[in-house]
Amino acid sequence: MSVRTQSSDQPAETVHRAGFACFVGRPNAGKSTLTNALVGQKVAITSNRPQTTRHTVRGIVHRPDAQLILVDTPGLHKPRTLLGERLNDVVRTTWAEVDVIGFCLPADQKIGPGDRFIAKELAGIRKTPKVAVVTKTDLVDSKALAEQLIAVDQLGKELGITWAEIVPVSATAGKQVDLLADLLIPLLPEGPALYPEGDLTDEPEQVMVAELIREAALEGVRDELPHSIAVVVEEMLPREDRPADKPLLDIHANLFIERPSQKGIIIGPKGKRLKEVGIRSRKQIEALLGTPVFLDLHVKVAKDWQRDPKQLRRLGF
Repeated sequence: MSVRTQSSDQPAETVHRAGFACFVGRPNAGKSTLTNALVGQKVAITSNRPQTTRHTVRGIVHRPDAQLILVDTPGLHKPRTLLGERLNDVVRTTWAEVDVIGFCLPADQKIGPGDRFIAKELAGIRKTPKVAVVTKTDLVDSKALAEQLIAVDQLGKELGITWAEIVPVSATAGKQVDLLADLLIPLLPEGPALYPEGDLTDEPEQVMVAELIREAALEGVRDELPHSIAVVVEEMLPREDRPADKPLLDIHANLFIERPSQKGIIIGPKGKRLKEVGIRSRKQIEALLGTPVFLDLHVKVAKDWQRDPKQLRRLGF
């Protein structure tokens, strides 16, 4: 078993590589946090609720000799709704198209049925190199980490997966994140950069804004709500008649939930919660877009949207 830790003797290599890597793992395995840490800026929404990511977010890591494009997929899981099935389809399509797959397994949780379910699927993808990434290493001591690394190695052997690397990382503590990029890059094909220098993601701004609003709305709500929230940005327009040095962007967005009873949870007593969602997400949006924003939020009911193909289409799934 070869477990990688930082070393100073990097081989000299002058060829330029560019390609796509995706992180897979069960919900809440630290995939989005890792994407953000590698890119050095927030491009994927993170939440301590599982199943947060619904869009394939591409984060772009620029190096002088390489461009690593990270595709962040939803967590693969046993689906209970039509939305769940569609999310799983997104994952499998992505796996078929990338150059390298990073399988994220949290250091602080024993390998369970969810991990095995994904590993079995990965075993069926023969050609693509697979890197096992043991995440959240800051949450365990060295003994527990060693046990998890051995368990991951064992899992590969059982299912016939040859790990190209096994890398322990902590995205929140910034440990071994650069090393992970160093190990993913040699697995990419040779070729020129695919995106302009300075681009961090190819997500449309409107989608990213909707995701930031949804992240803020997920903060502190009761457990029954996470999957029931969808956000659609209806329009983003610069306000007219503003002086050039004081621009203002008007953003009108709808938060959709599935049942009228959920409306009160989102809005809160005297609209307090919705106001907090607006304040929290506006800060993030202004940081993302680099301009002052006026955010207009409305809560609407789209009955059982997760199970209705027509509504799913309208909400962008």
